[in-house]
Amino acid sequence: ETDTASESSYSLGRIKKSPSSLTNLSGSSGMASLSSVSGSLMSIYSADFGNVDVKGNIQFAIDYVEQLNELHIFICQCKDLAVADVKRQRSDPYVKTYLLPEKYKLGKRKTSVKKKTFNPVYNEILRYKIEKDLLKNQSLNISVWHNDTFGRNSFLGEVELDLGTWDWNDKSNKQINWFPLKPRVEINFKRDLQGFISCFVVLGSLFTGKKTLSTGEVHIWVKECHDLPLLRGNRLNSFIKCTVLPDTSRKSRQKTRTVAKTTNPVFNHTMVYDGFRPEDLKEACVELTVWDHNKLANHFLGGLRIGLGTG
Repeated sequence: ETDTASESSYSLGRIKKSPSSLTNLSGSSGMASLSSVSGSLMSIYSADFGNVDVKGNIQFAIDYVEQLNELHIFICQCKDLAVADVKRQRSDPYVKTYLLPEKYKLGKRKTSVKKKTFNPVYNEILRYKIEKDLLKNQSLNISVWHNDTFGRNSFLGEVELDLGTWDWNDKSNKQINWFPLKPRVEINFKRDLQGFISCFVVLGSLFTGKKTLSTGEVHIWVKECHDLPLLRGNRLNSFIKCTVLPDTSRKSRQKTRTVAKTTNPVFNHTMVYDGFRPEDLKEACVELTVWDHNKLANHFLGGLRIGLGTG
């Protein structure tokens, strides 16, 4: 979290010539209700510097502009934000957005930084060029951060919207509304997976004649996935990584082959881990993560953990 303000945002004054329904948004006086999608995928990728108790609200609106094939997020203002720098009793807040689970290709968008205020006013539009049909597999994460001079930015709260259930035809959803900022929730791998993994874990001892050896093998058969999210049109090339925790060394990492151009890949791949004693299984945990293969960077799609004991 070492970002500084970038050219990702556009103030209202600079976009008057662009057709956008957001320029005619009307305000809403009441607090909007929100079912926040818990377990932001950002928890996997970014550290949460500082220990600020989240408080306050953020005012924004979202709309999809058909003429431009763009998602527009109008960040209006925040109020009653927490104190990030206790020593100097100040916060220098900015707002950052992500479309999840895709975090790399579409990237982040950021507003400008407002200095020395707990009630910053932005009036900026953050834009994403994306086909509307792809939004049904996305969540919009909006987070507020204190910009620190030395790069140790502090998390001030977030809001997350499930765009798959968002009613774009509801006029009230296009109005500017207040949303309470939420603290970051720890990731729950199984809950955040979009789609399903079919797998089996087999535990057994090795036998040689009448003698049972003291160690055995763990077999993880990864059969297939269903309904994985599309990130780049229909070009989804997926594979699965496997790690038996708490061992995170290279020898613990295995992966399947890449299956191209399908959201329902069939792998039929067995991962074999040997040298396990029965007591080792009490501390073992199988972690399976699904990735979209790309030449520049592999993109995280989801994952789950299967606990074999108390580990």
